[in-house]
Amino acid sequence: MKAGRDLPMLLTKRLNKEFLRFLISGGINTLATYLMYLFLLLFFNYSLSYSVSYILGIFLSYYLNSVFVFQEKISFRKFLKFPIVYLVQYLVNMLLIYVLVEYAHFFVQIVPLVAMIITVPITFLLSKLIIKSN
Repeated sequence: MKAGRDLPMLLTKRLNKEFLRFLISGGINTLATYLMYLFLLLFFNYSLSYSVSYILGIFLSYYLNSVFVFQEKISFRKFLKFPIVYLVQYLVNMLLIYVLVEYAHFFVQIVPLVAMIITVPITFLLSKLIIKSN
């Protein structure tokens, strides 16, 4: 009977560790892609700057999520599936960015951060699903 009660606690503890590592790696990835976004803003509009920095962030994210967060080996097959996570996030983010810039008049320098914060839980669950899959 005790083992049955310990299982949910064990799963919660493991999930919490994975989520904490996800937040750390996400922070590193977010900082890197945000700095790239700011750099690209010197040359391009916010939409193109965001798109390019976002694509580069996918590569970094896959590596960090596989190796650090979920402690899985890098897999070409999973790497090919991984952009699905970010396609969903990208579409939601672009909609949020458009609305926040064009209608709410947020500064273009901060809207990607607001959009990313909103989509963190979705990204965690979809990333885990793909990276942990067989």
